[in-house]
Amino acid sequence: MGRLLAARGIDAETAAHFLEPTLRALLPDPHTLIDMEVAATRLARAVMARETVAVFGDYDVDGACAGAIMATTLRALGCTVISYVPDRIREGYGPNAAALVGLAGRGASLIVCVDCGSAAGEALSAVRGRAEVLVLDHHVCEGPPPAVIATVNPNRLDCASGMSGLCAAGVSFLAAIATVRMLRRADFFAARPEPDLMGLLDMVALATVCDVMPLTGLNRAFVVQGLRVLARRERPGLAALLEVAQSRTRPDAHTLGFALGPRINAAGRISEADLGLRLLLCQDPVEAAALAAALDGVNRQRQEVEQSMLDGALAQAEAQIDAGHAVAVVAGEGWHPGVVGIVAGRIKERFNRPALVAGIADGMAKGSARSVPGHNLGAAVIAARQAGLLTTGGGHAMAAGFSLPAAGLAALHGFMDERLAGAALLPRAADLLIEGTLAAAACTTETAGHLARLAPYGNGNAEPLMVLPRMRVAHAERIGREGATIRAMLSGESGGARVKALMFRAKGGKLADALLARDGAVLHLAGHLRAEEWNGTVTASFFVSDGAVA
Repeated sequence: MGRLLAARGIDAETAAHFLEPTLRALLPDPHTLIDMEVAATRLARAVMARETVAVFGDYDVDGACAGAIMATTLRALGCTVISYVPDRIREGYGPNAAALVGLAGRGASLIVCVDCGSAAGEALSAVRGRAEVLVLDHHVCEGPPPAVIATVNPNRLDCASGMSGLCAAGVSFLAAIATVRMLRRADFFAARPEPDLMGLLDMVALATVCDVMPLTGLNRAFVVQGLRVLARRERPGLAALLEVAQSRTRPDAHTLGFALGPRINAAGRISEADLGLRLLLCQDPVEAAALAAALDGVNRQRQEVEQSMLDGALAQAEAQIDAGHAVAVVAGEGWHPGVVGIVAGRIKERFNRPALVAGIADGMAKGSARSVPGHNLGAAVIAARQAGLLTTGGGHAMAAGFSLPAAGLAALHGFMDERLAGAALLPRAADLLIEGTLAAAACTTETAGHLARLAPYGNGNAEPLMVLPRMRVAHAERIGREGATIRAMLSGESGGARVKALMFRAKGGKLADALLARDGAVLHLAGHLRAEEWNGTVTASFFVSDGAVA
C-alpha cells in the first residue's frame, strides 16, 4: 500500500486524507471561487423575498445533477422554482433567448444557469431588464465572463481558486453552502430548519464520476461521502434507478459511471431532455419507478442507435489513423447527434487518439469529441471556432461539442491534426501502467481489501493494474449472456496456490483464445485483484485485462 500511495504522489502526511477523505478536512471556503460571494448574496436575497427562480440546466448527468441540487436547495428554502432543460435537437446546448424570455414571462425574477452559460453572453442579454442571471458553470472560458450578476466558474481565466477540476454539480453544491451561510448570518433559520445539504452529495458524486473529473482532493471526498449517501437509497429516483439496473450491492464509482450515468444521459441524447432531472427531483416512489423504467428503456434504444453507427465510424477512423492522422474526424449522414459523443468515446478507446464524431443533416455537421490524457481538446475546439472553422464549439480538456457546415470538415480535420500533432506519436493502444506484481499465493481477500482502500477509482486515480507472472490455466469456460465472459482457474507455473480469474468482453481475440486453449502455455496476466461477495461468502478474483506469452 505504501508503494502504491507513493506512486500516486501521496506522502505520509497526506495519506490519511487520501484513504479517509472528509469534507471537514478538504472542503474549501466557497468564496475562494471568484464571484461566489456575489452569487450567494443574490441567491440569499431571492430566498428571503420568496422570489420565483428559474434553473436553466443541461441535458447530461452533470447538468441534471447541478439543476437538481439548486432546485432542491431553493425549494427547501421556500422559493418557487421553475426547472428548464433545453432539447438537444431543437435548441442545442446552453441558454437560448427564446427559452430565457419564456422563463421571465413565467414570473422568474432570477435565472440560474447551471453547467452552461459561460459563453452565452448574447443569449443572456435577451432578458436584461426582465430577470437577473447567475451562471454556475465549469466549462473552459476563452474571454471575459458574460455581463450578468455573477459567473462562478473555476475555469474562468481570472479565477485563482485552483479548483479547475470541479464539475458543475460541485460548483452548485458550493453555491448552496455559501447561500445557507449567508442566510444563517441573517438569522433566517431562527424559526425554520436548515436544509440537509449533505444529503445532496449522492448527486455531486454521480456528476463528478460521469463528467470524468479527477478523483483527487475535494472530488475524492465528494465521491466517497456521496456513495455513503447513495447507499442509504433515500432519494426515490436514484433508488428506483438502482433497482432497474439490478444493482443491489453496495454502490461504488463503477455503479455511478456504468449503472446510473448512462441511463440518465440517455434521455438527453434521444428522448425527453428533462427526464433525468425529473427523476432526481421526484419524491414519489411509484412515480420514480415509472421514470426509472422509462430511462432504462430509452437507454436500450440508445444502445441500438449507437450500434447502428459504430461500425461505419470505426472503419472511417481506422483508415484515418492508418493514413497518419493525429486525430480522427468522422461523420455520417443521419447519424443521431445525441449518440455521437458515445461513438467518439469508443473511437478514442479503440485507437488511443482524440476523436471528433458528427452527424450530418441539411448540410450541417453537429458533433461531439473526446480526448486522451495530455491533449486538451476543449482548447483546440475553441481555437478552431476562433479561427472561423466552427459555427459553435467549446468544452473542457477531455470532451467538447461543435457544429459547422459539413463542407468544412476536411479543413477542421487539418486544423485539429496540427493543433494536437503530438497525438500522432501515441501508440495504437494506450500503454498499460503496471503498478506491481503479485504471486498466486498473495491473491487473497486480505490483499484485495487493502487495494480496495485506494478506491473510488476513475480519472486521476486508476485502479492498480497488477501482473500475475508465469501462470498456467488449469480450467477455463465461457459463462454469462452469449458466453461473453470467461471464468478460469489459474495456478503458478509449478503448481501451488490457485487463483480464480474472470475476463469480460471476451467474445473473441488472442487473449480469450489463450485462456480457453488450456494447452499448458505459461502466461503473464495483467489485471485487477478484487474481493467479491456472493451468497454471503467473500472471495478474491483476478479480473484479466491483458496478457502475454511468457
